Amino acid sequence: MEEHSVIETFEMKLNGSAKDFLKETAKWAYFLSILGYIGIGFIILAALFAGTLFSAMGKMNPAMGMMGSSFGIIMAFVYLFIAVLYFFPVYYLNKFAVKAKAAIKTNDSETLTISLGYLKSHYKYIGIMTLVVFSIYFIMLVGMMLTGIAYNNA
Repeated sequence: MEEHSVIETFEMKLNGSAKDFLKETAKWAYFLSILGYIGIGFIILAALFAGTLFSAMGKMNPAMGMMGSSFGIIMAFVYLFIAVLYFFPVYYLNKFAVKAKAAIKTNDSETLTISLGYLKSHYKYIGIMTLVVFSIYFIMLVGMMLTGIAYNNA
């Protein structure tokens, strides 16, 4: 017969204040996720208009040559790429909010566990993206410093 420690059999219970905090957090998370989806829609619209605008500018200015029309396509893909990157944290935040609301309503700890998993995924994604962006900034800074040194020595 196996013996279980107190820690292995410990189950956390939420009091009324904790449930209220979680319920309010879920409401704000849902609100922010809806705003995020709207923002993604605007980014996609910007991708469509940027592609069209830069392509038209390329045709109007012959000095731009092929770069004008292809730059519009490149900008459209950049905006679409940003929209795709932005989708996942908004999706995770929305799933957290919906599941947390349902868990509080039905007093279901399994659904609450799933919702907290989505919240973890949201913050993990944001953390990784922050590290990636800071790394790109650092590489750009080092590159500019090296370029400046090379330029001054020339």
